[in-house]
Amino acid sequence: MRGEVLHYDEDQGFGFIAGADGNHYTFAREDLRREVSMTKGTLVEFQPAGGRGRDVFPARAQTASPPADAPSQASNVPGARQPQHFGRSAERSPVTAATGLWDYFWRGLTGNYFNFAHRARRKEYWGYCLFWTIALIVVVGIGFFIDDAMSNFDELPTVTVGLCGVFVLATIPPWIGLNVRRLHDIGLTGWLFLVVLIPTIGWLIILVFALVPTQARENQWGPVPAGVNHLS
Repeated sequence: MRGEVLHYDEDQGFGFIAGADGNHYTFAREDLRREVSMTKGTLVEFQPAGGRGRDVFPARAQTASPPADAPSQASNVPGARQPQHFGRSAERSPVTAATGLWDYFWRGLTGNYFNFAHRARRKEYWGYCLFWTIALIVVVGIGFFIDDAMSNFDELPTVTVGLCGVFVLATIPPWIGLNVRRLHDIGLTGWLFLVVLIPTIGWLIILVFALVPTQARENQWGPVPAGVNHLS
């Protein structure tokens, strides 16, 4: 996969890559194919592995840029391939960094299904919760309709219970990952999600964490999420 280096600390041997799929990946010195300078903005090729970039190496060097006052010929050629941008330079791209409520929900069920490594802003958290609730209502409605047609309400509405059980179980991994990334986004360790196991008050503590604003600077779990402003 191609990506762009967002940050690399030469002393610590640790950094972040924005992948072409819109996700962020960590990488360390031992993940480099060879010892090279990894400055911010460097285009690289790497192998994604559970939120981490492996076998990282610089992409083929681009041709020299024309002088600033020279006209751009490539931009005038019909069908010419435009350069790709990742990370902060791609934040306005609806393909790589869509920030709609539905986009967050869909990425939670696909690309972020097992993502416990990065950050999730408040809008991502509550967008996922909104569409998860709508999806659950739809599942319950389908189950009720089938149970009613089969006259199951005289005993146990087995179809409704079964569909709801499958839906909830299938969405547990992305839900945990979302909470872990929300904690990362406010500068806390994801292990704090275990407070949910505290009877009665556990869920209240998680709710408070979900309401805390994004940490408006890069932290050890990645850069500020795309689309964040002072109210996000």
